[in-house]
Amino acid sequence: MTPHFAPGPITLENEHARLAPLALDHLAALFSAGRDEDLWRFATGARWKREQDARAWIEQALGEQAAGRQTPFAIFDRAAGRVVGSTRYLDIQPQHRGLEIGHTWLAPAAQRTAVNTSCKLLLMAHGFETLGALRVCFKTDLRNERSQRALARIGATREGVLRRHMILWDGHVRDSVYFSVIRAEWPRVKAGLQARLARHTSRPAPSGPPPRG
Repeated sequence: MTPHFAPGPITLENEHARLAPLALDHLAALFSAGRDEDLWRFATGARWKREQDARAWIEQALGEQAAGRQTPFAIFDRAAGRVVGSTRYLDIQPQHRGLEIGHTWLAPAAQRTAVNTSCKLLLMAHGFETLGALRVCFKTDLRNERSQRALARIGATREGVLRRHMILWDGHVRDSVYFSVIRAEWPRVKAGLQARLARHTSRPAPSGPPPRG
C-alpha cells in the first residue's frame, strides 16, 4: 500500500546527526551558528545581522509549514550536542509525489563532515522509503559551482537551468540549476551516501573546513 504523501514535522536521526522540527526554541543557537557571513553568499535572503532577523526567518518557515508547503528542520551535531544549521523539505507536491530539499546551511565547522552527509541520507531516505516519493530535487545558484559539484558527487542528475529564475535580496537576478534523484536511482544513491558516511566516520574530523560557497 502506498503511504500518504504528506511530509510533516518529524525527528530524523542517526549516529551523527539529528534533524528536529524547527522551533523558536532554536533561535539563539541558530543565530550563533549562522553568524558567518559567507554562509549567505548565495542565499535567497539577506544574512542575519540581529537575532530578530533569525526570529523572522524561523517564523516565516513555520508559517510555510502551517500552510503545508514546507517542513523545516534544525540540524544537530550529535557528537557536539549543539545546533549547527538548518534544512527543509519544500515545493511539496502530493499529487505528483515529489519534493525538494533545500534552504540548507551548516556552520563552517560542520561542513564536509559526517553531519552533512547524514542530513542528505536522512532526508532522502525518509522521502523515498517512508513517504513514497517518486522524485526528490535540489536547486542551486548557477554561480555556486561548489554546490553543483557536491550534488553531482552524490549521484544526483543535473536537469538544466531555469534562467532569470528569481530576484535575490541584493538585487541579483539568479539563474537556478536543478538536480534530481528519482525513485529508481535511490538504491544506488543511498549506497553511495552510506559509503561516504563510512569514510567520514573512519577518518579524523577536519580541523578547519573551508567556508561554504
